Amino acid sequence: MASLVSSPFTLSSSKPDQLSSLSQKHFFLRSFLPKKTNHQPNSKSPLKVKCAAIGNGLFTQTTPEVRRIVPENKDNLPTVKIVYVVLEAQYQSSLSSAVQSLNQNSNFASFEVVGYLVEELRDENTYKTFCKDLEDANVFIGSLIFVEELALKVKAAVEKERDRLDAVLVFPSMPEVMRLNKLGSFSMSQLGQSKSPFFQLFKRKKQGAGFADSMLKLVRTLPKVLKYLPSDKAQDARLYILSLQFWLGGSPDNLQNFLKMISGSYVPALKGTKIDYSDPVLFLDSGIWHPLAPCMYDDVKEYLNWYDTRRDVNEKLRGPNAPVIGLVLQRSHIVTGDESHYVAVIMELEAKGAKVIPIFAGGLDFSGPVERFLIDPVTKKPMVNSVVSLTGFALVGGPARQDHPRAVEALMKLDVPYIVALPLVFQTTEEWLNSTLGLHPIQVALQVALPELDGGMEPIVFAGRDPRTGKWRLQEDFFLLLELRQALNFGKSHALHKRVEQLCTRAIKWAELKRKSKTEKKLAITVFSFPPDKGNVGTAAYLNVFASIYSVLKDLQKDGYNVEGLPETAEALIEDVIHDKEAQFNSPNLNVTYKMSIREYQKLTPYAAALEENWGKPPGNLNSDGENLLVYGKQYGNVFIGVQPTFGYEGDPMRLLFSKSASPHHGFAAYYSFVEKIFKADAVLHFGTHGSLEFMPGKQVGMSDVCYPDSLIGNIPNVYYYAANNPSEATIAKRRSYANTISYLTPPAENAGLYKGLKQLSELISSYQSLKDSGRGQQIVNSIISTAKQCNLDKDVKLPEEGEEISAKERDLVVGKVYSKIMEIESRLLPCGLHVIGEPPSAMEAVATLVNIAALDRPEDGILSLPSILAETVGRNIEDVYRGSDKGILKDVELLRQITEASRGAISAFVERTTNKKGQVVDVADKLSSILGFGINEPWIQYLSNTKFYRADREKLRVLFEFLGECLKLIVADNELGSLKQALEGKYVEPGPGGDPIRNPKVLPTGKNIHALDPQAIPTTAAMQSAKIVVDRLIERQKIDNGGKYPETIALVLWGTDNIKTYGESLAQVLWMIGVRPVADTFGRVNRVEPVSLEELGRPRIDVVVNCSGVFRDLFINQMNLLDRAVKMVAELDEPVEQNYVRKHALEQAKALGIEVREAATRVFSNASGSYSSNVNLAVENSSWNDEKQLQDMYLSRKSFAFDCDAPGAGMTEKRKVFEMALSTADATFQNLDSSEISLTDVSHYFDSDPTNLVQNLRKDGKKPSAYVADTTTANAQVRTLAETVRLDARTKLLNPKWYEGMMSTGYEGVREIEKRLTNTVGWSATSGQVDNWVYEEANSTFIQDENMLNRLMSTNPNSFRKLVQTFLEANGRGYWETSEENIERLRQLYSEVEDKIEGIDR
Repeated sequence: MASLVSSPFTLSSSKPDQLSSLSQKHFFLRSFLPKKTNHQPNSKSPLKVKCAAIGNGLFTQTTPEVRRIVPENKDNLPTVKIVYVVLEAQYQSSLSSAVQSLNQNSNFASFEVVGYLVEELRDENTYKTFCKDLEDANVFIGSLIFVEELALKVKAAVEKERDRLDAVLVFPSMPEVMRLNKLGSFSMSQLGQSKSPFFQLFKRKKQGAGFADSMLKLVRTLPKVLKYLPSDKAQDARLYILSLQFWLGGSPDNLQNFLKMISGSYVPALKGTKIDYSDPVLFLDSGIWHPLAPCMYDDVKEYLNWYDTRRDVNEKLRGPNAPVIGLVLQRSHIVTGDESHYVAVIMELEAKGAKVIPIFAGGLDFSGPVERFLIDPVTKKPMVNSVVSLTGFALVGGPARQDHPRAVEALMKLDVPYIVALPLVFQTTEEWLNSTLGLHPIQVALQVALPELDGGMEPIVFAGRDPRTGKWRLQEDFFLLLELRQALNFGKSHALHKRVEQLCTRAIKWAELKRKSKTEKKLAITVFSFPPDKGNVGTAAYLNVFASIYSVLKDLQKDGYNVEGLPETAEALIEDVIHDKEAQFNSPNLNVTYKMSIREYQKLTPYAAALEENWGKPPGNLNSDGENLLVYGKQYGNVFIGVQPTFGYEGDPMRLLFSKSASPHHGFAAYYSFVEKIFKADAVLHFGTHGSLEFMPGKQVGMSDVCYPDSLIGNIPNVYYYAANNPSEATIAKRRSYANTISYLTPPAENAGLYKGLKQLSELISSYQSLKDSGRGQQIVNSIISTAKQCNLDKDVKLPEEGEEISAKERDLVVGKVYSKIMEIESRLLPCGLHVIGEPPSAMEAVATLVNIAALDRPEDGILSLPSILAETVGRNIEDVYRGSDKGILKDVELLRQITEASRGAISAFVERTTNKKGQVVDVADKLSSILGFGINEPWIQYLSNTKFYRADREKLRVLFEFLGECLKLIVADNELGSLKQALEGKYVEPGPGGDPIRNPKVLPTGKNIHALDPQAIPTTAAMQSAKIVVDRLIERQKIDNGGKYPETIALVLWGTDNIKTYGESLAQVLWMIGVRPVADTFGRVNRVEPVSLEELGRPRIDVVVNCSGVFRDLFINQMNLLDRAVKMVAELDEPVEQNYVRKHALEQAKALGIEVREAATRVFSNASGSYSSNVNLAVENSSWNDEKQLQDMYLSRKSFAFDCDAPGAGMTEKRKVFEMALSTADATFQNLDSSEISLTDVSHYFDSDPTNLVQNLRKDGKKPSAYVADTTTANAQVRTLAETVRLDARTKLLNPKWYEGMMSTGYEGVREIEKRLTNTVGWSATSGQVDNWVYEEANSTFIQDENMLNRLMSTNPNSFRKLVQTFLEANGRGYWETSEENIERLRQLYSEVEDKIEGIDR
């Protein structure tokens, strides 16, 4: 295929006369047939090709000069000047052709034209030229202008000239631009207010697809109606609609007649000149198109009849066994003749043996055509095996308003894999290839993020754009010029052959899954091992990996898949994979499934040579025995379970310092070559969150064939089980490894409860409350104080000395504060145990989750939280109760406890009524309707009638419990296995949001194809409200801890997942710190900010240093742009520096570094494109670091890449000096926790991004900054110090029997989870020094001094236990834990015992 477009094209078995008349016309085939140029040799060619490449730092360096045609005008005819602005370049060739033809043949006027792509208007010089061009223009045309900041630029420029212009025509765009329309007496300046049917269209709330369809219907019927109305107004309106018809018709002929009609009707110089024009040639609004077909079809049967009579294809393609691929195309590309990229895909699919049904639509709604042409009207079965949309847009609504539910409904009916590939829109091919970011941020938002909400996958860039063209001057040899123009395909899309080949192969592979029998299908299950150690094989967040794989394989076996030799139990499965059977039982090696010779590796891995720069010649020393590359894993019938190799540089401190990540090593590449080319997998199933394939170097989004994730995954369909609460990293897996991500549930949450001394404290407080007024009050308080000290609560609560006499009021306050602290520990949610795929929680396990769902107000649904309703009953506002409890006011702490208990009781009563004796939820729907019809017997009312809340508002409770009933159904639904089987059978997996099920129950049920959100939709208004509360509390807290002074700078982190779950709360916090607010456009998208006045803010603007995670950078590059613009805008405000710390520091830094203030105000940092994390986590997990300075150097070298809104096309640029200077002013560091499942020690990301100790080293005064963590996991948002949060975490998880026993019950994986929490605690010691000694001491007595526990850990997972012992020794060796010599001696002894056990040595 690669040669097809570049060499003369011949049709194999057909004579020219057998081809249809239309396909002989070069109109359809011209995009890939070579042109003959029959011209006189002496003719002078007027063609000058100017390649425009200006280093303006923007995404595109193309210039409008490539779309300018200036007529020679020898006959002194009136000149009509047309200026146009469009989203994409497909109109360029059609319009240029129309204008040249007019200039050649018309005797009434000569036409000058210049066109701009909307993206080019970002460049200041281009924008000035645009304004200048408008000054003497007659006609302005705009189309599909949907990017707000650019729409406003267009509006500002055209508005100035609107009254003078003869005609302004704007076709579907943002209302602000649509209002510029004017044709004679027809105007749209009242858009959205008038009562006429035309304007009513624009007023609809949900404009999406319906809007485009109604518009098309209107376009069809209105001209006929308006023709017979006498008034000028009606005639002008008719000409507007005709204009739209001409424009949507798009062919050179249509555009020629359009220009004749407009100039003849509205250009004063041509008044009275009779200019004839033909009516628009109407193409089908939607239908089926094939470049070799004689016409467009609007009946799929007719199309297939034609297809079956083709002589140019072989028998196989016409036979019933060929895979059938549906394509979705944009009509405008077909009618404007800019279709060569479509033709290339069709030809490639046919060359690979697939039949093609290419459908198109003229509007922005493709769901109707999908249902009409791709589903058999009789059987309702799909006529295709997979579908590829080549438009890049959402299925319904294109770049304007989307209607995702409508799209999902159509795709569910179709039920085949749905791929959305991308043509480059805002960049030329060369610009994309040279960009480290890959795709333009706006294209990512419109054409990657939005199709994902429809369930689209595999954003492969298949077509590029060409920048070349010249300035046209008309001379005699016009035809030569036309031929050359067509030969060069100026400004047109062209196919990128390697990408087209990959796209087509992958589409056919997905189609094959629908056609192959289950017994034939081969599946490669891939597990991960982080950090590389045998005790860590099968790592995944919240998932019991081997138990889950076992349950999946059992199910697939029952379903007819070949899983020969599957062991009897999950434990036996672990043994099979992690032990080399040929060595003695306890071998240190995993089971080797294949040895790949170097020659075979090089033959199978075309990019092997590129890896040698980082890893030397193969085989290297990773996953190799010195001669061969080793693939670890085990095969059962047609299922292979393999262990994905790790990054390979975890244990090398020097490599961890590199600012850009290394390529995959030879062993990693060999693994995927084995899976695709030796095992020949039909699909790969990556098992759990998450591996390292999707985090390998390459472009962020829109990869080329030299990007490693793209090379590694090759052509294998990728199905990926991903935790439902991690939509951000799931999205990286979708975009960079082309994964169909299927969500799994995190384990059911429970309240942490109280244990040991904490339980004793709770009992003492109860007795104090009943006896405080008797003589024993003081005595009990003394016991409370001494027990609190034994529990180390004196670090969190200021306690008086034991035996000190204090007044009754002070006693109440001391007890209130201790009580508040232990209630906080008791009610903390923690996921208990690990999830097993296909085992949903029982109803009673769902109670704690429901209690937390019930604790949030949901004003948008008219639902009040249960605590609010209960507090109202006793005449209180729940917010006041929260505040009082935080301060330790005893009666408020007690009331809050009663509200919490009543909430749990009422919800338990409700759940009990919907379950059977086994504790499973049965027929929730029937049970609920009977409960909700009970009236007086409603179980929650019965429960509350015995409490002080018996008068709670029944109606509010009913609304709430109806909602909770729906949530309960979703929590216990089980679709994780079902969705996997759908994916493996080549069916469509329903998309759904990822996130926190407590905040957003729509995340449930799991088993959906996870997506993130529209990146331009954040931060929402609600997120801004929550952010203000947190920022105000943070500043308040810092002032208390800092002698009443405001912090001048706060260094903080932005995470991808957090911003998806909270709809941009932490992003909004940054905006509020610097004192700006986001401004949404008509479509609710946020692309602008405005400053809040200092009066309204009521405090100085706080400077920020924003460290964005690599995942945030990939998903929210638009928001990084917004933040950078916001900070720079604030730095340039003319305000006193003592009220604007951003300006104060930017001025100082500009002076010190000798740079402009704008550059000195750089505050938005992340990794280099294609790199992730600071590597501090890898160094800590693998103990591969010498001292803290080394960790800080890693952070600085990896995280000092800045985003610049003034040169967004430049990607991430290293600005280490500015980064260090900005950090050196930080008075506080800050992070957010937003969901109960992930806390500070659960994952290594949090300490990996913590710069607390680093800032201390950079500050001139050497002062340690305060470190804070905002906790918005409950309705009562808190700002705590980092040390308080680490203590809370240790008490509720690592040291809590409920948590560690829950983990131990899951066996092998549970031991690893315990070890991981301790390692992450050491990480916090290393980056912040905020871990108390007692945390290590208590952990040692829990896991090491308890002989029974020690033996359980050692026998269940000796490798992870060895790591646990090593971590204790390391904490002591590095000075983070002071303990007795005998404790250390015992640990050393244990280490050698477990080492011997692992090596299989019995002493």
